[in-house]
Amino acid sequence: MKWISLCAAAALSLPTADASAWSERGVALGELHGTITLPEGKPSTAVLILPGSGPVDRNGNIPGMPNNSLKMVATGLADQGIASLRIDKRGVAESRAAAPREEDLRFDTYVEDAVRWIGLLRSQDGISSVAVLGHSEGALVATLAAQRADVSALVLIAGPGVPFAELLDRQLAKAGTPEALRAASRTISAKLQRGEGAETVPPELFALYRPSVQPYLISLLRLDPVAELAKARCRVLIVQGSTDVQIETADAERLAKARPDAKMAIIEGMNHVLKDAPPDRAANLKTYAEPDRPLPARLIPVIAEFLSGR
Repeated sequence: MKWISLCAAAALSLPTADASAWSERGVALGELHGTITLPEGKPSTAVLILPGSGPVDRNGNIPGMPNNSLKMVATGLADQGIASLRIDKRGVAESRAAAPREEDLRFDTYVEDAVRWIGLLRSQDGISSVAVLGHSEGALVATLAAQRADVSALVLIAGPGVPFAELLDRQLAKAGTPEALRAASRTISAKLQRGEGAETVPPELFALYRPSVQPYLISLLRLDPVAELAKARCRVLIVQGSTDVQIETADAERLAKARPDAKMAIIEGMNHVLKDAPPDRAANLKTYAEPDRPLPARLIPVIAEFLSGR
């Protein structure tokens, strides 16, 4: 594993441009919609940006929590001469009409969508190299898509390094969930991992394990992010923030073990929505709804250096 020096990354002499030096346009794959961001000139490198779990739109926002993190990533990369495509997941925002019934949704649905988006991005004039960037749960989507599509590089930001059942138990603990409910959650997730439905769900856990979402969870819980990353054959960059209250630096380290040739960057002070944030949980979560709060200065240079092969 190769570590990127963050001090050096912050001082990289990367090309910069004014915001006016890039443009955006909407694109569609049937009922799926996204935005292509193009820098001036003829960019040869482009990256597909995949959002995380839940109703996250192309900009990284969920209802009531606008943060514009993924929009900032796209425009920041455009300032470095790198094109991008960011998307609304099916069922979200402009892709709302593409929503399947909840009981019909599977994790692989998102992977298949990502593969199709990679094909669209590759078809754009002048693009010779396509990478895929996944944030949070989107990192696992990106990993599986990279196994199926011809991509030059894979960027995983705040990606889980453990199976979802373990991650969920850890997050419930951090949220102060009583042990009895955590034990019930572990029992339910164990059944789902075996491919069995859970008929009895405590009311406090119904939002997590309602019957209509259980088929999706069964398709997700069988996946191990570390094992899946080991199957990818493209270059890999793993990025993790030090003040992320949802994913830990240990997750990044586990992912890196799957690919000893991967590069890894720990961004000091960056939280789960890619903003500078303190470690205090309440103050940290407040930034999830601060759309004008900038990205950490080191984040874009680290990604741009990797995608550009510098």
